[in-house]
Amino acid sequence: MAESAAGTLDRLQPEVKPFTPDAAKEIVMSLQEPAVFCNMAFDWPALCWDASYLAKLLAGKRIPFRIGKKDIGTAPLFETECSYVEATLEEFLAWNLREPSCSSGPFTAYESCKYWAYADYKYIARLFEDNTEQFKDVRWSDFGFPGRDGRKSTLWVGSAGANTPCHLDSYGCNLVLQVQGRKRWHLYPPEDSPFLYPTRIPYEESSVFSKVNVVNPDWKRFPQFKKAQTHMVTLNPGQILFVPRHWWHYVESVDPITVSINSWIELDADHEARVEEALTRTLICAVKSADHLSTSESWLNPTEAEVTSHETNLQYLNAAVSGYLEHQKINRTKPRIPGTQTTEETFEDSHKRRKVQANTAEGFKLMPCESNLAAIKTKKPGEIPFGQNLFKILPQTQHADSMGTAEGDFKAFLSENDGRLGKLYRAGTMPKTNDDTGAFVDQTDPSSRASSVQAAICTNDLLDCVLNPQVISFMARLLLERASLV
Repeated sequence: MAESAAGTLDRLQPEVKPFTPDAAKEIVMSLQEPAVFCNMAFDWPALCWDASYLAKLLAGKRIPFRIGKKDIGTAPLFETECSYVEATLEEFLAWNLREPSCSSGPFTAYESCKYWAYADYKYIARLFEDNTEQFKDVRWSDFGFPGRDGRKSTLWVGSAGANTPCHLDSYGCNLVLQVQGRKRWHLYPPEDSPFLYPTRIPYEESSVFSKVNVVNPDWKRFPQFKKAQTHMVTLNPGQILFVPRHWWHYVESVDPITVSINSWIELDADHEARVEEALTRTLICAVKSADHLSTSESWLNPTEAEVTSHETNLQYLNAAVSGYLEHQKINRTKPRIPGTQTTEETFEDSHKRRKVQANTAEGFKLMPCESNLAAIKTKKPGEIPFGQNLFKILPQTQHADSMGTAEGDFKAFLSENDGRLGKLYRAGTMPKTNDDTGAFVDQTDPSSRASSVQAAICTNDLLDCVLNPQVISFMARLLLERASLV
């Protein structure tokens, strides 16, 4: 099958790529905003990986699909709220294209006009573990990453309306090849994080979700979202999108069938991010395990296998701190070239979602610290060669901003609430509490009485504050500072 895909592309008229691998890598490491590369993948055999071709390649292999309703509410549809089926791509195509002569298997319970289906985050290394030749169809080496192919890539197959909730990735930057159909990307810069109401619930390592449904926001609950700068682009087949580190993104399938392939590129800054993620895991597991009113199904994303023990989480945290300190030690002994960034070339199993192998004690592994970091010369913003083969994604005017400029991350975060925190009190006033329970009583509500106490703050509200990215970043730096003095 791989030979037939390559053979089809070989018959195309040869073209010259607009950027050499070294030039492309230099651009990727220089970009501070999302951009789209054109004419960089015209000879990749992976461009033949449409859903029908993949169905033949996988030969009846069953894969998990996430299913959601097409009706758009004002709340994000998180993965914890979706349905799941295991099916073949043949069954997916029969259901999506409404072919009565073919079996749609488990999709039969869902009307394709009311539901979408998404085979997302499918690691190509696992899909084609019995057909490793397919890895060569994906050629990230054209972007200056030698040896990076399908083995370090992820496959996405969806129907119209299939989407990923708005989130940011804690690790690396992202390259995305659109193979079939179109996908619309809504992107927001890291500095807009306070306006996107970050949350770690549902929890999964390496993803910070937004409480906002960015395509249909609840303006009463999330008024600060009006300040967010939306960068929107519809990615067409053959184009490659670059998503910089920590950029928020919501992604939706536009056409009846979409296929994408992506790879997360490890960056030097990920050493500190691993400490932050380990700290987040330790705190959320500790608090949620003590909360007898919550179940793991309500706060743990399906991508997380289990609630890891406190002992395991502390091992993970200590390993991340040790890895960071070792990396810093190596960096101090290596000459650095001014105006360069570093990217990790050979981090094993380079995927976004890293999991702790916690099934057995010997399954726990120390995070490796790479010593073969490649120094990359970077360009100044004015030197990046934008044009017909590389275009930047400009911000759009979303709403007239009548609320003025941002007044700081924490102030923006605390100034508005999500409807569960109760009313905020002006400076100089304190809410009264019930003498017996200590719960807050809202004095501004005439119907409030001490005898009818309302619990104003729940566990998730507490975690949204404690696990806020700015708080976690500050705590991680304190930990690292303390560990460096030992």
